[in-house]
Amino acid sequence: MTSKQEHGAFVWLWLPGETDPVVAGKLEADNGSIHFNYGKSYLERCHDKNPAIPIYEPELPLKPGLLPLLPGLSMPGCIRDAAPDAWGRRVIINKKLGQKGKATDTSELGELTYLLESGSDRIGALDFQRSPSEYIPRSYNHASMEELLESAERVEQGLPLSLELDQALFHGSSIGGARPKALIESDGKKYVVKFSSSTDLYSVVKAEFIAMRLAALAGINAAPVKLVTAANKDVLLIERFDRDHTTKGWTRKAMVSALTLLGLDDMMARYASYEDLAEIIRHRFTHPKETLREFFARLVFNILCGNTDDHARNHAAFWDGKALTLTPAYDICPQNRTGNEASQAMLIAGYNNLSQLKTCLDTAHNFLLSKEEAQDIANHQQAIIERHWGDVCANADLKAVDRQLLWRRQFLNPFSASY
Repeated sequence: MTSKQEHGAFVWLWLPGETDPVVAGKLEADNGSIHFNYGKSYLERCHDKNPAIPIYEPELPLKPGLLPLLPGLSMPGCIRDAAPDAWGRRVIINKKLGQKGKATDTSELGELTYLLESGSDRIGALDFQRSPSEYIPRSYNHASMEELLESAERVEQGLPLSLELDQALFHGSSIGGARPKALIESDGKKYVVKFSSSTDLYSVVKAEFIAMRLAALAGINAAPVKLVTAANKDVLLIERFDRDHTTKGWTRKAMVSALTLLGLDDMMARYASYEDLAEIIRHRFTHPKETLREFFARLVFNILCGNTDDHARNHAAFWDGKALTLTPAYDICPQNRTGNEASQAMLIAGYNNLSQLKTCLDTAHNFLLSKEEAQDIANHQQAIIERHWGDVCANADLKAVDRQLLWRRQFLNPFSASY
């Protein structure tokens, strides 16, 4: 068994268009912090056909030596983006500690352990190994949906997994979020798979399916989704946009979260702001004007569908070594609310994060939009939601009781839809 506290790990990276990774450098733990150092061989790729790129600049520029951390961070944000979040950590704790998993504090295992013990097909273009010369992927691609469901349920209950079930769920342990999920490959595509949870008060996976479908109908660039059933339970499949299938194999697209773009960690996430992200888009993204309009549309739709879980890890950008490009929207999931008033996870206008269209109009100028243009976007989305609500719910086979729970509470709540 691996030590609970790893002291080093090598970072492997897929360069743009490549199907095999190269070692980029090493992570070293030191007194509670984790620092990164590029390898000499990677830095010397500057004249290669496919030269080295920064893992993310300005955070980890292509320079020799131990790179300093940004103020307030204990590890580089672009590395933390590739680490498992709550669900993946529970899977790893279950794998290593068995029945103790449910009651164990996730801090019992160090950050490098989570990087080295999670699946290799993680979001983005990084992976982590103990060797600087031999890449051995940690993956498992032969689990049925029923096996994955059984695995997820046992992890939720804090029960140990059999070797077969352990391998089945381990493949998806590297992806973020707090809900049960896994990774699969089917018909030449890769998917993130989300399961129902034993604690769900309503059909959360169907609610996310409906929101993602309505977002696409409203003109938002949202990841394709589909619903399937396994073991008489609903399962949501989200097509991955960080992978491309080629004749030589799968290529990977590097990604960074909005939290990394803002130079924040999870403890500082409450300071994340749509306005600050809009400024970064203006200066560092490809097609900034079109991107700002798209990003504003996502903000409006989050409010109209009741997705208050729009934190900075649920926004991301592709990174090609030089420029940033907004990824398709993902994790648009209406959240349960008891009353009408609600707040978004990120600040919208100044220190205001109230989930109201009025708040969006107050910040429209930061997205290079007039109030009239902003209101047109909101009016269009409201019309689309009202027009297609019935059909999309029918497509999801959403029961009447769940429709009543979602309509005018999460979707088009009077508090949120008012100006």
